[in-house]
Formats: sequence, C-alpha cells, structure tokens
Amino acid sequence: MSIIEKAASRIDHGADARPTLPATAAAVAASIEAAHAVPATAANTDGEPARRTVNQVTLDLDRMQHIGLVTAAGGRTALVEDFRMIKRPLLQRAFAPRAPHEKPGNLIMVTSSVPGEGKTFCSINLAMSIAMELDHTVLLIDADVARPSVLTTLGLPPQRGLMDLLLDEKLDLADVMLRTNVDTLTLLPAGTSNPRATELLASQAMSNFVYEIANRYPDRIVIVDSPPLLLTSEARALASHMGQIALVVEAQSTTQHSVKEALRHLEGCSNVGLIYNKTREFPGSETYDYHYA
Repeated sequence: MSIIEKAASRIDHGADARPTLPATAAAVAASIEAAHAVPATAANTDGEPARRTVNQVTLDLDRMQHIGLVTAAGGRTALVEDFRMIKRPLLQRAFAPRAPHEKPGNLIMVTSSVPGEGKTFCSINLAMSIAMELDHTVLLIDADVARPSVLTTLGLPPQRGLMDLLLDEKLDLADVMLRTNVDTLTLLPAGTSNPRATELLASQAMSNFVYEIANRYPDRIVIVDSPPLLLTSEARALASHMGQIALVVEAQSTTQHSVKEALRHLEGCSNVGLIYNKTREFPGSETYDYHYA
C-alpha cells in the first residue's frame, strides 16, 4: 500500500485527528533588488534627496503564541517540535541539486483540498519555523487571493500585495513587501482582489516573478499559501510554478475521495507531500504528521 493510500485510509476511517504586466525577468530582478537594498535616495521636486520608505510591520509574538502559532520565544513546545520535523525534508529538497529544467525546490506551496483544514495555520507555522534557522530567510506569500487570511491571522490590516504587483508595472516589490520584526521573515500580502486572478497567477509574469525570487537569493525559502484545490482554479495555476507542494489533510474530516481528487489535480507535479493535521494523541492535544506522496 502506497503512502497516499495509507494516509487516505486513515482519514476515511476517522483516524486521529489586458492590463500591463511586468513581463521580463530583468524587470522582476530590478524590483527584487530594490526590495532588499538599503533604502535608496532620490531627488524630490525641490532637488533634495528623498529616502524610499520601507514597509515595516510588527508581529505581536505574544499574541501569536497565545493563539497557537510557532514563535522563537515559545520554547520547546510540541508544536515547535512538530514543525521542526515537518520542515526538515522540505529544506533538504529545497537545496538539493536539481536538473536544468526542474522547478526550484525552495518554492513551496501549501494547500488543501477544501477550506478549513488548516493550510494557512500550517503556512505561517512552517514559515516561522524556517525563519528560526540560522542559514535561511523566508518570504511568506499569501496567494489565496479570493479569501486572504495570512495578515488577518497575524493581526495585521489588509495591504497591497501580489495582485497589485502583477497588475501595476509602476509598483516595485519593495512597495508591497512587508518586513517584520522577525529579521528573517518577510511577508507579501495577497493584495487587491481581481476577477482575473487565475490568469494572472498562471501568467509568464508570475512565473518570472517566483523564479527570480527563488534563484536570486540562494538561502531563501518561499512559502506560498494557496487557495484550496477543489474549490478554485488558482491553486492549480500556482502549482505549475512550484518545486514542492504540501497538501494539508485534516484528520477525521477530510475524506479519502477529497484527498485522491486533490492529488489528481496535482498530477505532473513532483515532490508532493501530505501534512496530516489535527490528529489527537491525547485529550486536548493536536499533532501534525508529514509524508511524501
């Protein structure tokens, strides 16, 4: 019996728990450089230099810990240990040698079959756990453009983001990327909702964007919080760009049929893993399990 069949069996039996787009890689590269450079000076209308504003947000780490998110200050909790185990195979594949045409392994999409399985929770915790590494930085992208929830979960107000960047060639990545008080963690919000989101996410501009981010900084992991696979077409468009995919499966809730159907939508994608979420080993406790499919 394959890993997929084993995991699906456990689930089924209730086991615990025409707009202008930035079309060239060079344009994307320039945006990324601007986002990571020390704020540059430029002449204002009076001829005096004007300093570029860097978007900075402060994460309330105490609040995050209180609602069950991973933080460095949270100590060695079961949750922290779970995500340490989950991230290890992802990191190994992220920086492993790859074939010339293979997608970058440091592009990791987190998705689910249907809403409510905990994909955003897992995306944030995975990003926070990797941000605790000594040798890596993390960019967490909210690509669930129809129902963005990364900023809400983190207690932050809505901001411009990915959709605005893809639609407005005058925007730089630096204009929409949010640096946080966790030095190794940066956020890219979903931005303004757009009815052409699927086409934008499947576009060459998006492909150039994510590949440039993945290849320009060799220590960076890009975590993409994706829409659910069975409700939207955006997730399948995003999956075509990714080097790794983590499918979140809710214990005692997600059916075997839903898992198989979600995996069918990911046919042709390599390195698909399952995060078995919300399993309960002890009363009041939740654990996470990770398998490659």
